[in-house]
Amino acid sequence: MDVNFEIMKNAFPLLIAGAGITIEITALSVFFGMLIGIVVSLIRLSSIKPLRWLGNVYVDFIRGTPLLIQIFLVYFALPGIIGHRVDAFFAAISACSINSGAYVAEVFRGGIQSIDKGQMEAGRSLGMTWWQTMRYIILPQAFKRIIPPLGNEFIAMLKDSSLVSVIGFEELTRRGQLIIARTYASFEIWMAVAIIYLILTFTVARLTGLLERKFDTK
Repeated sequence: MDVNFEIMKNAFPLLIAGAGITIEITALSVFFGMLIGIVVSLIRLSSIKPLRWLGNVYVDFIRGTPLLIQIFLVYFALPGIIGHRVDAFFAAISACSINSGAYVAEVFRGGIQSIDKGQMEAGRSLGMTWWQTMRYIILPQAFKRIIPPLGNEFIAMLKDSSLVSVIGFEELTRRGQLIIARTYASFEIWMAVAIIYLILTFTVARLTGLLERKFDTK
């Protein structure tokens, strides 16, 4: 098979622009996912049973259904409920954030539970509230331990964000599809897309390793 390097050369800037959008989607989704995950993890560790039940339902539902279906629910089903069209960017970020939040919640819950219970007792004995102890003592220690799984979640979302292409959002995968529709150079374009994803995931893995060593999480 002859590889058309001219097509790849012309398509590369468009793919790089798409990669930038992919990074933006991933960063925003994991950021909001972390906010959701912290709250849900604390809810699931709460002594209030109805809150724990709600937290468990959220995590089980999101982890038990495909991200693609969640994107469809936000983009196609939600407009029928609220009465107006949902922007593709909003749908992409919302669905990916909600999805990421469920996985991050499990990561944080595991990290919090890995901290010795004596830490909480020590904080409370010093007159700190449960929330103050969690904020200033437990969470900082837990965060150091969950850097590797958080890095894995970022990599997973980086790849899964390609699913937002089904609603026409022009991230890396969608850009590749549009270029192929115009040039018919499927091998060259998909190979370029795969290489860009590989570079992105490799970079995140290396950055995660640097953070892990910096905080001496081993």
